[in-house]
Amino acid sequence: MPALIFDCDGVLADTERDGHLPAFNETFEEFGLPVRWSDAEYAEKVKVGGGKERMRTLLTPDFIAAAGLPSDPAALDEQVARWHRRKTEIYTGIISSGRIAPRPGVRRVAAAAREAGWTLAVASTSAEASVRSVLELAMGQELAASFSVFAGDVVERKKPAPDIYAFAVHRLGLDPADVVVIEDSRNGMLAALGAGLACAVTTSAYTGEEDFTGGSLVVSSLGDPPPEETVTQVLSDPLGIRPGPCVMLADLAVLPTAAGGASDPTASGPRPE
Repeated sequence: MPALIFDCDGVLADTERDGHLPAFNETFEEFGLPVRWSDAEYAEKVKVGGGKERMRTLLTPDFIAAAGLPSDPAALDEQVARWHRRKTEIYTGIISSGRIAPRPGVRRVAAAAREAGWTLAVASTSAEASVRSVLELAMGQELAASFSVFAGDVVERKKPAPDIYAFAVHRLGLDPADVVVIEDSRNGMLAALGAGLACAVTTSAYTGEEDFTGGSLVVSSLGDPPPEETVTQVLSDPLGIRPGPCVMLADLAVLPTAAGGASDPTASGPRPE
C-alpha cells in the first residue's frame, strides 16, 4: 500500500520563524532566562532536531551560572522539561490563533492521497501536542483524523538520524519501496534517505540554501491552483519528474520507482552516530 509521510514544521506550515521562535523567547522571558534568540541565531538552532535539544544548547557552564540553574544533570533535565512544556503551551496557542497559514498544496495532496487509498502519516521531532495542532490547522479536523502521528520522544535519536521514519514505517507495516516523504530541511531529508525512503523537499523559511543532494524532487512548495494560486518553482528535478504549476499526487507516486529504490544517505553527507 502506498504511503505519504509528511514532516510537520516547515512542511505543513512555515512555523519556525513565526511560531517556534517567539514561543521559545516568550518562555525564556517567563522563566527569567538571560537569553533571547534573534532570527539569525534561530536559523542555526533549527538545525538541532527537537525543542528540548535546542534548549539544551544553552546549557554552557557560563549560562548555568548566569541563570542560577542547578548543576546536577537530573535537576537540569527536569528544568528543561518544564521550559519545554510551557513553550509547547505557548506555541499551540499561536497555532490555534490562526496567525500562521498552512503551506500551499499540503491539504490538496493529502486529500488526493486519502481518496486514492494511501496511508497518511506525520513524522516529526516536535512535541506531539505541537504536531497535532499544526496538522489540524493544515488539514482540517476531518482529514487530520486520517493521519497517524509519530512525534516527540517516540524515538531517542532525532533527525538527521533515520529513527523516526524507520519507526513509522515499522509501526504502519509499510514497505519502504512504497513510501514517499515530504520534508523541508536537509536534516529531515537525510533522516528519510537513511530509512531507505524516497524524499521530496519543499523548502521553507530557513532551509532554502541547504544542500538537498539526494532528494528526488526539490520545489519551493507543492503549489495550489486558482483561486488560491501558488505556482511551484522547481529547484531540483534529478529524476525528470517535470511537475506542472502544482505538484500532483501522480508526480509523488512515481518517486520511489524513478529513484530506483532506497537512496544512500552517505551520498548527501555523513550519517550521524
